[in-house]
Amino acid sequence: MDLSQAVWLLLVTAIVLSNIPFILSNRILVFIKVPEKSVWINFAEWFLYFIVTGLFAYLLENKSMGHVAAQEWEFYAIAFFMFMIFAFPGFIYRYNLKQFIKKNKA
Repeated sequence: MDLSQAVWLLLVTAIVLSNIPFILSNRILVFIKVPEKSVWINFAEWFLYFIVTGLFAYLLENKSMGHVAAQEWEFYAIAFFMFMIFAFPGFIYRYNLKQFIKKNKA
C-alpha cells in the first residue's frame, strides 16, 4: 500500500469511527444493545474510537513508511479537534435532526 492510499484509508476510517457513537444511538461499541444512551456514554465511546483511530494511524504509518515520525503535543491536539470536526454530522443528526424529525412527525 502506498502512502496516498494509506492517507485516504485513514481519513475514511476516522470519519466513520467518529460518527458511529452518534448514529447508532441504541448500541454501545456497535455490539451491545441498550434502550437509550446518555450523552456521556456517547462522548466516552467517541473518545475510545479516537484512541483506536490513533493506534490504527500509528500501525498504518509504520507499515507504509517503515518508521513512525516523532510527534509533539500540537499534533495530538490537531488530531483531536479534526476527529471532533469529523463527528459533527453524526452529532447534529443525533441531537438536533432526530429531535426535529420526531417533532414534525407528531
